[in-house]
Amino acid sequence: MLKVLGRSNSINVKKVLWLCHELGLAYEHVEWGKEGLPLKSDDFLALNPNAKVPVIVDDGFVLWESNTICRYLAGCQQRIDLLPSDIRQRARVEQWMDWQATELNNAWRYAFMGLVRKSPEYRDAQEIAKSIESWNHHIRILDQAVAQTGAFVTGEAFTLADIVLGVAVHRWFMSPIERFDLPHVAAYYERLAQRPGYLLHGRNSVP
Repeated sequence: MLKVLGRSNSINVKKVLWLCHELGLAYEHVEWGKEGLPLKSDDFLALNPNAKVPVIVDDGFVLWESNTICRYLAGCQQRIDLLPSDIRQRARVEQWMDWQATELNNAWRYAFMGLVRKSPEYRDAQEIAKSIESWNHHIRILDQAVAQTGAFVTGEAFTLADIVLGVAVHRWFMSPIERFDLPHVAAYYERLAQRPGYLLHGRNSVP
């Protein structure tokens, strides 16, 4: 059976759990990263030397990096609706997945770690303000994209890009920051909420 390793409150683990629901996969979820299952233990480091979640183990095949895991699982199930076979359509999906992992994540990290996680390394008020400004700027880019499609980020069809962005949008709405009024992202957020997997694994908790 597929194993998904990682604490369920991790934004990156949420992606994988939501996708498993979309795919109808049977899996075992182990809450590595919570008390008693440290990420810097020898057992976990043998799976991922980066000491980060998620990790999957699929019939002995070990894989880390959440967006890569999502591509792998969709590919195994031949779900070309989620990860298109057409090279340009696929590139568009992967463009937004990569944007989420680099541009968007880098924008929110300082503010989120300081305001929500209360990490002592992220207490600089000016840096928090800069992070919030950048976070809002990047969500506005998403707002413009879904304004053009009127549906999901790459068009009328729901794809892997919406899974990785959907968990990030929930974090933006739930974090204690001043937000822009972005009606298209708000509508997108509600559109995603029509999917049971999002309610179970993406929009089910604090950010």
